[in-house]
Amino acid sequence: MEHLRFVAVEGSIGVGKTFLAKLLAGKLKANLVLEEVDQNPFLHSFYQDRTGYAFQTQIFFLLSRYRQQKELAQTDLFTQKVVSDYVFAKDKIFAYLNLDDNEISLYERILPLLEKEVPLPDLVIYLHASPEFLAKKLRERARPHEGSITLDYLKELAEAYTEFFFHYRDSPLLVVTAEAVDFSRTPKALQELLKEIGTPFKGTRYWIPSSDSTA
Repeated sequence: MEHLRFVAVEGSIGVGKTFLAKLLAGKLKANLVLEEVDQNPFLHSFYQDRTGYAFQTQIFFLLSRYRQQKELAQTDLFTQKVVSDYVFAKDKIFAYLNLDDNEISLYERILPLLEKEVPLPDLVIYLHASPEFLAKKLRERARPHEGSITLDYLKELAEAYTEFFFHYRDSPLLVVTAEAVDFSRTPKALQELLKEIGTPFKGTRYWIPSSDSTA
């Protein structure tokens, strides 16, 4: 898998991208880069009042992601592999979903100054899931700041993710239906995924696990 120096796992909140990123990092003997979700001081307030706290929450995440990605750009990706549980470009998903027109105008002035310094992944794995599946997963993990996330918001988010990755062309993209596979319970699923990503490809590919490795 020498062609995979930088792999990003993506998907909506609750879909299991961090868990899969950790598994892949272990198997690929790669450095792990995790999004700094818990460090965002505005996140809890945002879920209580999206309008009032959207901009602060967004800018914190944007600058946090940029700092991490800039450090990653300075890494020698020829000697070190990296697995991340997000792709920098997805920042726009939340911006266009949550910010008002004036905030978007300011955001669009800031973003181009940052994204030109961000490295592109060699592969993006997108975990696609229905809003109902996401809601179930959030209930199961029961994190305090996620308790006020509504099904309506998850529907908006799922639709925005689908639209974003339908048009995504920056890196090879592997789409995985999260409902169809449980990497925490079926070790064979990870083996099959590793085999799938072992051969380079271009564009978008959809992965369907075998029947004995499904959730």
